Amino acid sequence: MIAPETIALLGLAAGTAGVIDSIAGGGGLITVPALLAAGLPPVNALATNKLQSVFSQIMSTWRYARRGLIEFRSYGLMAAGIFVTAAIGAFTVQHISADALKRLIPFLVIGAMLYMLFSPRMTDVETEPRVSKAGYSPVAGAIGFYDGFFGPGTGSFFTTSLVGLRGLGLIRAAAHTKLFNFASNAGSLILFLAAGQAIWLVGFVMAACAMAGAWIGSHLAMRHGARIIRPLLIVASLALTAKLAWDGFFAS
Repeated sequence: MIAPETIALLGLAAGTAGVIDSIAGGGGLITVPALLAAGLPPVNALATNKLQSVFSQIMSTWRYARRGLIEFRSYGLMAAGIFVTAAIGAFTVQHISADALKRLIPFLVIGAMLYMLFSPRMTDVETEPRVSKAGYSPVAGAIGFYDGFFGPGTGSFFTTSLVGLRGLGLIRAAAHTKLFNFASNAGSLILFLAAGQAIWLVGFVMAACAMAGAWIGSHLAMRHGARIIRPLLIVASLALTAKLAWDGFFAS
C-alpha cells in the first residue's frame, strides 16, 4: 500500500514531467525514477508510467490539434502503424534482453543532440522534405517499436527525424511527435494492462497531474516555438545520455 503523501509527491513529479514532455520529451526521466523510489517493482513502474503518460499525450495532442498544427489526414495512418509496432516492441522486450540496447542508445541520443545543435533545419521554418511520407513510415515504425521495447529518447528521435527527413518546422514536428508518442504509448500500454502490471490509483493520480502539466507545456511551446523547444530538447537529451551511459556502463 502506497502512502497518500507518496502518491501526492508522485503527482507533483508527473505534473513537472508533463510540462517538460509536452515541449521536448523526456518526461520519463522524472516519472520512472520517482515510481521506482516509491517502491514499485520495475515492471509495475514502467506500466504505471505508460498509463499516466498516455493521458499526458492526449492533452498535448489535443492542444496542438486545436491550433491546427497536426495533419491527421497525412499522419493518422502512420500513427496507427506506430501503435502496432510499439505493441510488438512491448511484447518482444518480455522475451529478449535489452542490455545491449541500453549500451547503444546513448550514442544514438548524442547523434540526435548534435543534429539539434548544428543543423540549420532545427527552426520553425518549413523546408523541402528529403523523403516522402511512404519513405518516412518505416522510420516512424522503427521508432515506435523502440518505444515499446525500451523507450528513452523516443520523443527526440521523432522530432529530429520529422525535421530532418520530412522538413517540418520544429513546432509542427513537436506537435506530431505528441501524436506519435500517444500511439506508441497506447500500443505498449495494452500489453502491460493485459498482464495486470499497472497500479491504477497511482496511475490515475499521476495522469491528472500530467495532463495539467501538458496543458501548460504545450501552451509555452506554441507561444515561444523553437526558442524554447530547441534548448529543452538539447537539455533533455543531455540528461538522458548521462543517465543511460551511467546505467549501461557504470551502474552495478
